[in-house]
Order: sequence, then C-alpha cells, then structure tokens
Amino acid sequence: SFPLHLGPGVRSKLLQMAIAPSTVQRLRGGESAMASKLKELGQGHLLEGLSEDKKAALLAQAEELNIQLPGGLEGYITSAKKLLQDSKDGVNPFQGFTPSVPEGQTLEPASEEFLQMESLGLDAVSETGFILVAGGLGERLGYDGIKVALPLYDSERDKCFLSLYVAHILNMQATHGKGREIPLAIMTSDDTHALTEQLLKDNANFGMAEGQITIMKQNKVPSLENSDARFACKDGVISTKPHGHGDVHTLMHQTGLASTWLSSGVKWIVFFQDTNGIIFRALPSVLGVSVKNDFAVNSVCVPRTPGEAVGGICRLKHEDGRDVTVNVEYNQLDPLLKSSAHFPDGDAPDKTTGCSPFPGNINILAMHLPTYTDTLAKTGGHVNEFVNPKYVDASKTAFKSPTRLECMMQDFPLLLTKEAKVGFTTLPREICFSPVKNNVLDAAAKQKTGLPIECAASAERDAYALNGKLLRMAGAKMDESSKSGTYAGMDIAMPSTLVTLLPSFGTCLSQIKSHFKPGAEVCLAAGASLVLEGDIDFAGKLEVDGALEIRAAPGTKVIVQNLKVFNEGWRVEATDETDEVLTAMRGFKVVKIESKVIINTDIKEYVINE
Repeated sequence: SFPLHLGPGVRSKLLQMAIAPSTVQRLRGGESAMASKLKELGQGHLLEGLSEDKKAALLAQAEELNIQLPGGLEGYITSAKKLLQDSKDGVNPFQGFTPSVPEGQTLEPASEEFLQMESLGLDAVSETGFILVAGGLGERLGYDGIKVALPLYDSERDKCFLSLYVAHILNMQATHGKGREIPLAIMTSDDTHALTEQLLKDNANFGMAEGQITIMKQNKVPSLENSDARFACKDGVISTKPHGHGDVHTLMHQTGLASTWLSSGVKWIVFFQDTNGIIFRALPSVLGVSVKNDFAVNSVCVPRTPGEAVGGICRLKHEDGRDVTVNVEYNQLDPLLKSSAHFPDGDAPDKTTGCSPFPGNINILAMHLPTYTDTLAKTGGHVNEFVNPKYVDASKTAFKSPTRLECMMQDFPLLLTKEAKVGFTTLPREICFSPVKNNVLDAAAKQKTGLPIECAASAERDAYALNGKLLRMAGAKMDESSKSGTYAGMDIAMPSTLVTLLPSFGTCLSQIKSHFKPGAEVCLAAGASLVLEGDIDFAGKLEVDGALEIRAAPGTKVIVQNLKVFNEGWRVEATDETDEVLTAMRGFKVVKIESKVIINTDIKEYVINE
C-alpha cells in the first residue's frame, strides 16, 4: 500500500523500489519466469556472467520495474523501440500539424483587469491544492543539497525556497482559506526524497498542519544503450535514469491523491517549480483567469525571446481535424514553424514587439481538478514519452551514453478530450519568472549571448525589484533607479532600494495594498533597505534613509503611525574566496552595516509613534 507516515505532519505516498530479501531468496537458483521474460524481450545479456546471488538480485529489480512501469517492461521496451526507430528515421512528431498563434489572456500588473483576476483567484484559493515538482539537486550551482533548501535572499538566509512557498500558502489560507486547510503535494526523486523529508522534519513542516503535506517519490526507468532498446547494466544492476516531471500525473493517479483532494472539495490545482521564488505573486491572478474562462489547463507564460531555451505555447491543427493548444519545446519550435508557410523565418521575433509571437511556457500549470481526475481515470496520467539519444555516428545505432524515455508534465493537454478548454495567461517576466538554473560561470556566458542568466544572483535581484514595484503600486514612494555592478563576471543592476516583502506580509498586490490605510505615507530614500514580515499596517508617515526591519510574530500586529529612520543601512559587495557557497553562488553579498529592527513577539497591537 502507498501511505507511509513519516513524522509530524507529513504523509508520504511512495512508488519506490524496495526489493525484499524474501524476493531475492525466492529468485536465487534456477530459471524464473522473469528470466525467461527478459530473454524474450531481448534483454538476456543482463544475466550473462552473474553469480547466482547477483542474478537473483537483478531479477528482483526487474520484477519491481515490471510492476512500476506503465505497461510493464514489455510496454516500456515496445515504446522505446518505436521512438528510437522514429528518431533514427528522422520522423517529425508534428507531421501533419499546422502551427498558429493561440488565443490567451495577457495581464498587466496593477491594471483593473489584473486586480479583478486576482480577486477571483483569491476567492478560489480555498478550493485549490498546490503541487511542487522538486526532484532537483543544486550540483550545477556548486551546492550539494536540494534546490528547495536554498535561500532566495542572501539577506534572509534562514528562509529557503520551500519555507517561502509554504508561507505563501499559509498566508492565503489565513486570509482567504474560509476555514479550510490548503493542501500541498511535493514530488521528489531518489536524489531529493530523504533530504526533503529531513528538511520538513527539522522545521516542523514550516508551520503546516499534520497531514497537510503529501510527498510523492517518482521512480526511475531503465537506461537504453542502443537503438534496439538494450538495457544498460553495471555490476549486475540495471542502470536507471529519471523519467521526467511528467511522472507527477501518474503519481497523482496511482497514489489516489487527485481523487482524495477532489472528494475533500478541491476544485483547482497548481503545479509549480522548485526555485522560482516570485511565482506566488502571480498565482492568484492566474487562478482568476482559470475561474473566469473555465480552463481545464491554464499555462503561465512570459514574453519569449526567439532562440531562448523555453518552449512556446502553440495551437496545432492536424489535417485529420485534431486541434490542440500545447507546449512545443524550443528545439522543435523552429523546424515546426519553418515547415509552415505562415512562418517561413521560423523562430523569429515579431516585428512590432521584438518577442516571439508564441508565448514562453514556464512550466507553471493551473488545472481544473474534476477534468484532471476524469482524464487520469481514462489515461492513468501517462503523458506522451519521447527519446533524445546522442548518437556516436551517422548510422544512428550506438549512443555516446545511455539514454531513456522521458515525459513532461506540460504535455498533459494532449490527453484531454476536444471539449476541454486549454488556455494560457501571459504575464511580464518580472512578476512570475526568475528561476535559479545556472552557476555564475554559465550565467555569465549566457549573458554574453543576450539570454536571461537565471541564477541565484538574478533571482535575488529580481525579487528585490518586484517587491519594490509592488510596494510602489500599493502607494509607497521610493527611488526607482538601479546601480550596475560586476559580480563574478555578471553585470547585475541592483535596485537602489532593497525591499524584502515576506509572505506573511502579503502574497499578491491586493493583499499588500490592504496594509496601506488612509493617511499612509511611506517614503524610501535611494539606498534604503526595508524588510516587512507579518501583519504590518501603515497608518501615518514612514521615512527610511538607511535600513529598517519590522517583524510581527503570528497573532500580533504592528501599526506604523509615525517613524523616521536614519542609519548607515546595508550595502551590496562582491563576494570573495572567504564566502561560503550559499553566498558565493550569487557573486554578491548583502552586508548589513546598521539596521533599525522592530520585532513584536507578543503585543496584540503595537503602535509605532516616534
């Protein structure tokens, strides 16, 4: 059975490989049905030269894989052979499809339409579940832990990505949850599962209640070493690799979580990624678009630079009548467009906007849970697979290294019926998309080609910039300039004011605006820094020339009636060899020279009038 309780507040529903000693004992010696099956499937080489013990262990592993894989080993091998043959033959997966620019909704922050969508979304939050895809380690960043354990802000080192995501959900639960707990599911991998469990355990689930978080661990699939779908093997163990984040749909079905959430009153679900620290600022408005348009799937998009390693949302109409709106990966988009008479230049910029006419998919998906659950029941959540081998030579027979079948969660619309409405919401990148993907060296190289650097430095910079913009939209006055500097070879324009708005102060624009009461005057000088955490209202004049931190513990409130702050403040400096990895990966550090710190831990309503 799947459920396994793992300590305070965490239910872990696992699909994992756990080979029992009794299974190995049963398979030790003699021929087994699985041994015969492997030979029939062209995998007899796996058993050659093995001792009886190693043979038994490999057969036990094969039995587990046969249970876990949709369609078993035979189904996996059959699919692999077909996809590998298609790859060898150069088959175009979009043959017969004509691309066109899809219809969707574009929102501008602070517009009346944006605020209307945000209001609709907040009203739907009580019927929403969130799903975090968190299978990645920080190795590419020079960090040996899980990416969700990284801090977004160097200035707030104790607040990792996972803690911020949980805090955003808890904030919306407190303000718009209508007395319900908002559930969170986390998909982990072999690499991240134990570390994610430990992070939650060490931090008491960051405040979430018992049973509010569910962990789902994805399995790996056999590696393929040639075009005959021959399994790779080393030391008597079948080599396996991750299958891709499309497994999240299979897990939502196999664990029964989608049905459980539906029966508990959840109507909408949102899939999001591990290191996009600003995405929750936009999610209420995205939910609102889904509610208004009754979208079965709503992809969050950003304006896309042609050639950027981001897929594009396309409407594809097949000559047989099929009509779908779906993501097309960036490496397939250009040839697809060139095959159409309407886009002879391929992945080229629009002459008016300079951006691609196809909005960039950022793998944030809002879905209608009843439609989703019905589709899972019919399909098992098995999204289309693909293979991407790196061939040794033009014969396309041998691979440079083993490959595997993969799947992507954004291909789910291909499973829907033609009646299901699929759309997208395009937002400015600055309010919804600033992931941590690259180390400083790779980021500097990307910057030279004109592409987004998407690293720890840009994520923190973009968070400061967005926080400042939200505060200005709410009514604050502050310097809007930035100061450029070179950090670890990257040119980074840091905002002149460093504003940190933690989730407990507000997730989205309307929540932040609600803290500005009649008569509020908030003024931040150039070079000022401001941290706001908790329930803090502005009812009078606040002037900051330096650094100010105001923190209100849960259940308390701070009202700023009159306050003027003048001190040395903070400054941004380049890192050096003495800085630890969590700081060094940014190329800069925030040095807190002097701050005024106000913390309310137990006074129900603390008024500042200085």
